[in-house]
Amino acid sequence: MKWISPRELREQGVLGMNSRNVDYIGRSNDRSRYPLVDNKLKTKQMALEHGMPVPVLFGVVRTQHAVQALEQMLEGLEKFVIKPVQGSGGKGILVITQRRGDDFVKSTGAVLNLREVKRHTSNILSGLYSLGGRPDVAMIEDMIEFDQMLSNYSHEGVPDIRVIVYHGFPVMAMLRCSTHASDGKANLHQGAVGVGVDIVSGHSLYAIQHNKKVEQHPDTGFRFDELVLPHWDEVLHLAAGCYGMTGLGYFGADIVLDRDSGPVILELNARPGLAIQIANQVGLRKRLQMIDDLRPIERDVDERVSLAKQMFGVTMV
Repeated sequence: MKWISPRELREQGVLGMNSRNVDYIGRSNDRSRYPLVDNKLKTKQMALEHGMPVPVLFGVVRTQHAVQALEQMLEGLEKFVIKPVQGSGGKGILVITQRRGDDFVKSTGAVLNLREVKRHTSNILSGLYSLGGRPDVAMIEDMIEFDQMLSNYSHEGVPDIRVIVYHGFPVMAMLRCSTHASDGKANLHQGAVGVGVDIVSGHSLYAIQHNKKVEQHPDTGFRFDELVLPHWDEVLHLAAGCYGMTGLGYFGADIVLDRDSGPVILELNARPGLAIQIANQVGLRKRLQMIDDLRPIERDVDERVSLAKQMFGVTMV
């Protein structure tokens, strides 16, 4: 393995964590806006107020006493997701894909009974999965039926699209594909595959798992070089539109492609990770600097998407 010096990384435009935190997150994000994205319930409510598409909310569990009423809350729901409102990294998200009598079947095929579902919900409330271990709230929402075109590129879970947005410009994107290793979660640290996506076309560029290049999905065997994401223009416009909604200058928008509704906001992240650079084989710093150099920088959504395509597109061979 060739050792790359910090200077070489800077020359390649690779953004490090310290620079991300100080130069971009710290400089561009008003801390008073963080609760709007750190709290998934507030994000959902804000999105609805702005007419943005989000998964349907079935219910909220705020107290341990309310956990006892979970059976009534879940009555008639065949498919749903229970997640911590202040969770991170995909931790604590329980995806139920079907009911089998009195039992609940996870996306992995594992079967849980009502007591286990209640225990999981109780753990969410106790802060087991929340940022800093703080007491939390559980939300129950509709399970996304993702676009069948993507079924070949994900296993036991829903693939999502992470778009890095800087001052309203979509600067870099990747598809996160769940695997058996990631327990059906679209989280790279847990073993999901990250696929870099060309801003212009939605075409795949490069795929990684555990920071190593892969040619095909480890579970389905389908090659990533044949992947082109549908609804790509809608994805970019939805991500860019979140800038005006949140007031954050630097964030990650996580978007899923619903089979019936098209692009839907799953959640927003004020501190998006940096592995997206590996999946795209290009550094973020130069792209962010190009946005900083724009005059005027304030433009409408259509202009921001159009300019991003002009500046950050990759010529496909």
